[in-house]
Amino acid sequence: MQDNVIKIALAGNPNSGKTTIFNSITGARQRVGNYPGVTVEKKEGSKCCDGQTVNVVDLPGIYSLTAYSVEELVARDYLINEKPNVVIDVIDASNLERNLYLAVQLIELGVPLLLAFNMSDVAKQRGVNFDLELLSKLFGAPIVLTVGHKGKGHEELLETALKVARGEIKYHPVKVSYGKRIDRLIDGIEPLVKADPGFTGRRPARWVALKLLENDSRVFGDVKSPALAEAVKEGVEYIQKIAGDSPETVMAERRYGFISGACQEAVKTTVELRHDWSDRIDAVMTNKLLGLPIFLALMWLMFKFTFVASEPFMGWIESLFEILGNAVGRFLTAGSAIHSLVVDGIIGGVGGVLVFVPIIGLLFLFMAVLEGTGYMARAAFIMDGYMHKIGLHGQSFIPMILGFGCTVPGIMACRIIPDRRDRLATILVLPFMSCGARLPIYSLFIGAFFAKNGGTILFTLYGLGILAALVSAKLLRKFVLKGEASPLVMELPPYRVPTVRGVLLQTWEQVRMYLKKAGTIILLGSVLIWFLSSFPWDHDYSFDYEAEMAKAQDAKGDEVEGRIAEIEARMHADKLRSSYAGRLGRVIEPLIEPLGFDWRIGVALIGGLVAKEVVVSTLGTLYSVSEANEESHTLRERLQSAKWPNGRKVYTPLAAFSLMVFSLLYLPCFAAIATVRKETGTYKWPLFVLTYTTSVAWIVSFAIYQVGSFFRIGIH
Repeated sequence: MQDNVIKIALAGNPNSGKTTIFNSITGARQRVGNYPGVTVEKKEGSKCCDGQTVNVVDLPGIYSLTAYSVEELVARDYLINEKPNVVIDVIDASNLERNLYLAVQLIELGVPLLLAFNMSDVAKQRGVNFDLELLSKLFGAPIVLTVGHKGKGHEELLETALKVARGEIKYHPVKVSYGKRIDRLIDGIEPLVKADPGFTGRRPARWVALKLLENDSRVFGDVKSPALAEAVKEGVEYIQKIAGDSPETVMAERRYGFISGACQEAVKTTVELRHDWSDRIDAVMTNKLLGLPIFLALMWLMFKFTFVASEPFMGWIESLFEILGNAVGRFLTAGSAIHSLVVDGIIGGVGGVLVFVPIIGLLFLFMAVLEGTGYMARAAFIMDGYMHKIGLHGQSFIPMILGFGCTVPGIMACRIIPDRRDRLATILVLPFMSCGARLPIYSLFIGAFFAKNGGTILFTLYGLGILAALVSAKLLRKFVLKGEASPLVMELPPYRVPTVRGVLLQTWEQVRMYLKKAGTIILLGSVLIWFLSSFPWDHDYSFDYEAEMAKAQDAKGDEVEGRIAEIEARMHADKLRSSYAGRLGRVIEPLIEPLGFDWRIGVALIGGLVAKEVVVSTLGTLYSVSEANEESHTLRERLQSAKWPNGRKVYTPLAAFSLMVFSLLYLPCFAAIATVRKETGTYKWPLFVLTYTTSVAWIVSFAIYQVGSFFRIGIH
């Protein structure tokens, strides 16, 4: 075998347990990317078995190999072009006939096939018994019983796959019959396929003939021979004449007929269960009256768990970076540019971002558990009616919930939405969902100005973001992406106990993305903000601070430290005003002053384009507060005492609320914008997001600040 590598492809319907088996086989040795030219996620893993490297590819979850979706095309093209040594079709054994449809199409494609009858424990509980030997003979493929979430049968499955790949178990493909007359028609088209230069033998001739008769546009585009095109046209007309229906429908019916006949022969039901456990649970969880309150309660519990459980971990990370900064600073010349860059720019900037890893990790851990149990499919079902009222798909809610953690994975999760317009509308409104990166901004200003009613303010901000998303979605579907939202068609998988390994791997993948972002984009942004606020390095001060400092030394007791800190803050502010950041801030100040913002806020908001977490650390830099974070009492005090040149306070409760609203609504970070570009395949929609979100943020903040000022609400 070439390079001693065995290629295994995992195929199967959505919710069949395919990914659980993939995680079990490959463990942590996984790579996640995209298939070339499309946004469909590609998961690959490797394992060493008996001295051979086994590469495993987890194909997208699909119901068939037709040409109706990108996922189906991706899976089909991989099987045809990459030619894996064996294809494992993971089948939900408790829903056998529906799942075997894909197996029949794999048989038609002529790939070396192994069937994994997963969830065999659920099938057994329902009183279903399989004659595996007979089923294996009827489908021409070995069959292994597995229980994905318990790891049962996984070793046998891998061993059998290796035997099929090595030829130790002979693959005996069967020929699916479509009736004598249609079979004769297919037999007549096969020689024309082999003679057509558009088909070079990469694809089985019989399979090509079937696809041509089913009017598969992807395959039909390769036809070069007029004789073949004419034969297919006549064949389609012949099938319509004798069957009274389209070839696609006729072929599908015959496949299901083949499956039904096989199941009647080899599958026996010994017990009739009117309601299994999943049905009983769904009677409550998806109830018209109880479904929505239960969903909202679970979402509240998720956020409560995330923020409460993450607090101690965040404190440890803050302490760690403070110790790291002090330790590294001892080896560098105090007051030098390199000391400032390393301690303030790099360690301080990245540390201020990594402190949110516990929040991100726990949020996605909770969501991985919900998804593993099967509840997320129910949540989409529950929310479908509400989503349709605003022109979105039922599954749009899942990316929107993910958006509360991070906008980037939320946008990527839109791939599960089948219709392009539904998917695009969801992507465009996702930036309004308040991601976890905005929490530091809220925490800082709520602590400084709304300590007594912080919960109400935080709830209001999240609600305002959701409202902005819903209104925007309605407007987009009415004026830009016109058309009805597509119906939600999905199976509700049985409830399961998620595997610890599967949950942890899924959580780690999201945390890894966040860490990658912190180590690249946010690091560069922090260094850039440091440079803009620190240079020109040499500065001619407008006041003799050294003389003032000398006078301060004559003060008594504790007054010395306080007066020196005050002079240093004024000295830093003087230098900052003439820095590149200060100059940039003063240029944009006329645009943001009507919102209640000064130039420092403008610089911080520009820093927020790199990552929203940078806003707090930028304000700390601008106000000369070391180790600045949302819990910093010093930074809160500096904000409370900041003044305009005329002596008026910059930050009032009204201005603080206006700033939090602007931070909520204005354009997402560069990583999210880049993800929009990647997912939509054009620069048109990222530019739309940039323009639309910033315009909405400016208008809403302007209205809040100006109306509040007119009625003198919260201006003191």
